[in-house]
Amino acid sequence: MIQTIADALAKQGYETLTPVQKAVTDPALADADLLVSAQTGSGKTVGFGLAIAPTLLGGSEKFGHAGAPLALIIAPTRELAMQVSRELTWLYGPAGAVVTTCVGGMDTRTERRALDRGAHVVVATPGRLCDHIKRNNINLNDIRAVVLDEADEMLDLGFRDELEFILSEAPEERRTLLFSATVPAAIAKLAKAYQRNAQRVETIGEAKQHTDIEYRALNVHPRDIENAIINVLRFYEAKNAIVFCNTRAAVARLTTRFTNRGFSVVALSGELSQSERTNALQALRDGRARVCIATDVAARGIDLPNLELVIHADLPSNSDTLLHRSGRTGRAGRKGVSALIVPAKLRSKANRLIGGAKLKVEWANPPSAEEVNAEDEKRLLADSAWSDPIPDDAAGFVANLVEQFSPEQLATAFVNLYRARQSAPEQLAEPGTPADEKPRGDFGPSVWFSISIGRNQEAEPRTILPMICRMGDLTKDDVGAIRVQPSHTFVEILATSAAKFTNALGPDMKVEDGAIVTKLDKAPDLSRGPKPAGRGPKPDRGPKPDRGPRPERAPRPAYDPDAPTAPRKPRAETVEAPVAVSETPRAPKSDKPRSDKPKFEKPRAPKGERPPKSHKTERTPMKAGAAPKPKSNPKPESFDKPKAKAVWKKDKPAGPRTDAPRSDAKPAADKPYKARAADPSKRFVPPNKLGKAGGKPKGGKPVGGGEGAPKRPKTSFRPK
Repeated sequence: MIQTIADALAKQGYETLTPVQKAVTDPALADADLLVSAQTGSGKTVGFGLAIAPTLLGGSEKFGHAGAPLALIIAPTRELAMQVSRELTWLYGPAGAVVTTCVGGMDTRTERRALDRGAHVVVATPGRLCDHIKRNNINLNDIRAVVLDEADEMLDLGFRDELEFILSEAPEERRTLLFSATVPAAIAKLAKAYQRNAQRVETIGEAKQHTDIEYRALNVHPRDIENAIINVLRFYEAKNAIVFCNTRAAVARLTTRFTNRGFSVVALSGELSQSERTNALQALRDGRARVCIATDVAARGIDLPNLELVIHADLPSNSDTLLHRSGRTGRAGRKGVSALIVPAKLRSKANRLIGGAKLKVEWANPPSAEEVNAEDEKRLLADSAWSDPIPDDAAGFVANLVEQFSPEQLATAFVNLYRARQSAPEQLAEPGTPADEKPRGDFGPSVWFSISIGRNQEAEPRTILPMICRMGDLTKDDVGAIRVQPSHTFVEILATSAAKFTNALGPDMKVEDGAIVTKLDKAPDLSRGPKPAGRGPKPDRGPKPDRGPRPERAPRPAYDPDAPTAPRKPRAETVEAPVAVSETPRAPKSDKPRSDKPKFEKPRAPKGERPPKSHKTERTPMKAGAAPKPKSNPKPESFDKPKAKAVWKKDKPAGPRTDAPRSDAKPAADKPYKARAADPSKRFVPPNKLGKAGGKPKGGKPVGGGEGAPKRPKTSFRPK
């Protein structure tokens, strides 16, 4: 091993290497491409740092002047890239290496200036590295090694195209190392395409992995999921804990809930900026926060030295995600607990995930409030404060306390102060309890109060409960039954919390909207009174009169489908009086008029002739779109009508009848003009063009129209 690298390991406290670190530093694999699979938390980061060190340094012990990068380390997430950068900084620090990061969420101009100044190792995320390559901000000509850390996760996140682009831009004469917790088919295909005779490395620890992690599956009631998480956090009191959720909305909800319960919480999800995520992780490392609510984006990039507890608030989507989530704890020989919150309807899914990950899980119920209090007592008795000497500046104060209070009072005050710093545990329902049943158990001694608002003021239990909890400094566990009456509401409160309730309300005993609270001497009578009138039989009603036996009906004849259909029998009771009809048959219709007065018949002109028009006959208004009717002496210049004045109202009464020939069907006004071209009465044709027309009427005279008809000149038309 190179001396500078060995010095860095010794300074960091490494006495022995992990199995994966020993495997990748085998001298026989010094120049080979590697496909390494090892469990999460097995020291893979230091492992590939040791594996590529001889390739980067050659025969020397220190790096030369920083110029074009010599190695690319690609990680799926920003947190993991920052973690790898920190590990390689102390590992290559004595050798004088310059490590630069290029990750999403950071300023690209700062990264470009760092690349221009030179770097030996570049740690990047796939998307940002592709961006720098396309902008010619990084020179890959001197690359000697490319490492893909958590390659399976990068493929799951959809970075396959970016990885192929980066590997195609890197020099062919390079070492390619793929590190992954699992090696699915996609990873094997990628290795075959971009590695040369890759050596498969599997560590011995794979057969007995996860021995440092205690897996527990907790059966919870569907409505007690968040309460069960609170009890688990309180039971273990881990220095650092992570609660994994599947959605950002769940992260925001749990963060708000746990903050209100007194936990020091930070959130970690994809919607946060890089600076916010970095500050959240730093708060966990510094001890300013104890609980991290995160999505799966943080499952691959968090390495907290004091992380002792992982809680799966939402079950992961697959077994690999379960392993990666749980792998945040139990790292480098430390012990950890991974707890799965499993409602009844998700038990089969939990069994599939556990079977796919080949884990041994202990099924149990979540810690109860009594178990949490018992653990608090153990921690309190094991506290070193019992054996610490009295501070010099507090000796007088201690003496005063001993003189003023009895040992029982001092112990009571000590326990109360200790519990005040902790969040109270929750009372959980049994997992097998139906969802609509709310087991409260024995509520205990209680005091009843009356509030001067009721159903008439639209009061409901769901509005009364938060109001009295907020105004009376109570929790929902301090409130029992709530009975809303028409004009007032009865509320049951624990006897131990009644004094606190009245003190919080003050002497006026008022809550919101001026409602007055009154303490009752005894429990109210909540039994229901007699039913209101109208629901039962009225007393003034007598028995129904006897109407006698019902008349018997004759039985219906059996149905015979083959019988002929008989005429319907007339109903005599509904037939009206018959109308007198003459027996004399009606005479057939005659063509003669019934009266002596002759019937008026309009004289009709024979075919082919037209009677002269009377001078008293008025002109019939033309309809819109109709052609003017020709006269006996037509004048072409007087019958051309401009289109603008050819609109006539449809509701205008028609004039007297004319001598125009009758027609059974009138042509539509909106019918095309050519469809009526053969009708001489609907179209004007100049006399000198009659011989050239193609159509002929029934009388044998040629008429205008056809292809030889000239266009009508645009002249004014003024009806006389």
